[in-house]
Amino acid sequence: MTTKVAFIGLGVMGFPMAGYLSRAGYQVRVYNRTASRASEWLEKYQGDAFATPAEAARGAEFVFACVGNDEDLRQVTIGPDGAFAGMDQGSLFVDHTTASANVARELADAAAAKGIGFLDAPVSGGQAGAENGALTIMVGGDNDAYQRAKPLLDCYARAVNLLGPVGSGQLCKMVNQICIAGIVQGLSEGLHFARAAGLDAEQVVEVISKGAAQSWQMENRYKTMLAGKYDHGFAVDWMRKDLGIVLDEAKRNGALLPVTALVDQFYSEVQALGGSRWDTSSLFARLTNIRDFS
Repeated sequence: MTTKVAFIGLGVMGFPMAGYLSRAGYQVRVYNRTASRASEWLEKYQGDAFATPAEAARGAEFVFACVGNDEDLRQVTIGPDGAFAGMDQGSLFVDHTTASANVARELADAAAAKGIGFLDAPVSGGQAGAENGALTIMVGGDNDAYQRAKPLLDCYARAVNLLGPVGSGQLCKMVNQICIAGIVQGLSEGLHFARAAGLDAEQVVEVISKGAAQSWQMENRYKTMLAGKYDHGFAVDWMRKDLGIVLDEAKRNGALLPVTALVDQFYSEVQALGGSRWDTSSLFARLTNIRDFS
C-alpha cells in the first residue's frame, strides 16, 4: 500500500490509532509534541517521525489529529509549522480531538482556503476502545470526504457515522458526554444507596444489570467502583474539559442541562479530593468520601 498518512498526537488514544493504520499497511508519518513518545511509537510500529506537524503532513493524502483541546488543535494545524502548511491541495484532514463545534468550523474554513478537505471526527470508547480497534466515530463534513476517509477510519472503529456538515461530529460527541455524565452519577448513587441499605452491592448489580438499568458503565465499572479503584479509563480532567464545551454550546443553542451542570460541579469536588486523573467513575468516591459504608 503506497498511501501516505500522517498522525498528529500520540496520546493514549492516538498512539494505538496510528498503530492500526501502520498495521493496515499505510505509510504512517507521526508527530508528537513530546518527541520521546514518537520514538516509543516507532519501537512498536512501522513509520517515520517528524519534528513538526507540517513536516509530518508533507506529501500525506490523509492527516489525522488527536490532541487535547481547541488551542492544541489550532497549534498543530495553522501557522508556519502547522499541518495545513505542509498539506497538498486535495488532501484531507481528519480531526479526532474532542473539541468545540466552533473550532471545527473555523479550521474547516481555513483548510478550504488552501484546497484541503476537513472532517471533524471525535471518538468514543476510551483507551480500551482505541487499543482494541473498537471506537465509535462521529463525523461531520462533506459526504465525499467522508467516503474517502471511511476505509481508514474502519481500521480502528467498530462504528463510523456521518452526522451532517462540519461541526456535527463534535455536537454528537457532546450528546455522548451528556449521557455518560448522567449515567455515571446515577450508577454512583445506586451503588451508594445499596451499601447504605445494607445490601450486597455486587449481588444487586448482578440482578439489575439483566433489566432496564443495564448500561456499559454498569457492566464495565461497578466492580472497580466498589473496590475504590480509579486508576484507569477516561480522566476526570478530560471529562470536565468536555463538559465545559457542552455547557458553552448549550448557552448558545438554548438547551437546558441542569443535571449536566450539577455533575460537572460534582467532578470539581472529585478534583478537590485529588482525583484529577482518576477515571470518571470516581463520582462514587465523592459519595463514599461524604459517608463511607464499606
